[in-house]
Amino acid sequence: MQQTTNTILMIRPVSFRMNEQTAVNNYFQEELQLKNAEVNAQAQDEFDNLVGKLRAVGVTVIVENDVLELDTPDSIYPNNWVSFHENGTVGLYPMFAENRRRERREEVLERLEKEGFEIKNIIDYTSAEAEGVFLEGTGNLLLDRANEKAYCALSPRADETLFIEFCEDFEFTPIVFTAYQTVEGKRLPIYHTNVMMCIAETFAVICLDTIDDKKERNLVIKNLQEDNKEIINISVEQMEHFAGNMLQVLGAEDKRYLVMSEAAFKSLLPAQITLIEKHCEIINSPLPTIEVCGGGSARCMMAEVFLPKV
Repeated sequence: MQQTTNTILMIRPVSFRMNEQTAVNNYFQEELQLKNAEVNAQAQDEFDNLVGKLRAVGVTVIVENDVLELDTPDSIYPNNWVSFHENGTVGLYPMFAENRRRERREEVLERLEKEGFEIKNIIDYTSAEAEGVFLEGTGNLLLDRANEKAYCALSPRADETLFIEFCEDFEFTPIVFTAYQTVEGKRLPIYHTNVMMCIAETFAVICLDTIDDKKERNLVIKNLQEDNKEIINISVEQMEHFAGNMLQVLGAEDKRYLVMSEAAFKSLLPAQITLIEKHCEIINSPLPTIEVCGGGSARCMMAEVFLPKV
């Protein structure tokens, strides 16, 4: 299986703001003293700028507009509700925040079919919401597609039983751990795996200090090493600047790029940048409003499309 794709689905926001329903366990979110309309306008500018940079290097970006009437402040992060796989299967995921469940739209899937992609099968986990059980897509599921492994940091948004079920359905080997951050002196689970870890073809960027349990940390390291991934360890402070929230994509002529925010890039040490650039070029883009209000960054904005073409 391919680890990287050159087709990305992105949702352009129309009512982006700080989502009060997700702030209860996303400790990366902060309130901005701006009117919602201003916040949304800034988020749209940041979004358009990133899309432009991706397209400039030959990444195919399918942009679908959000729907104002749905009032979905986090729609800019589609990777949490859907995943697209090489065998033509689509995964639909149960979301913690009730207002995020409205992001799952049939017309988004229809748009991909219009773009020439084939959807053969849908595996729908969303009924788990009724039991208060969640698994927020590739926010929680860090997929090493080439080696058929899935890494998941457990949290209120990532249920272990449902994760195992996903791995059985999609034929991934599960690697389970918990990643923590310190909030007001307490060690609390990080809400999404993709905030503290990124898996690329030949390397992984990870904040190992978030995995408190030594056995779990060693398990993650062992699996990455077994698959010949160079481990680029980042600090907690770098993670807080979204240095774990990155995605490798394919541009023109199959050239590899690692996409991240400007804040993430600026937090990296020269030695870390050198290590990454051994493997691929870096694209960075300023996302300050999206990061502060949404509590997610560049990787969360991109849903990778691996579906076969008709």
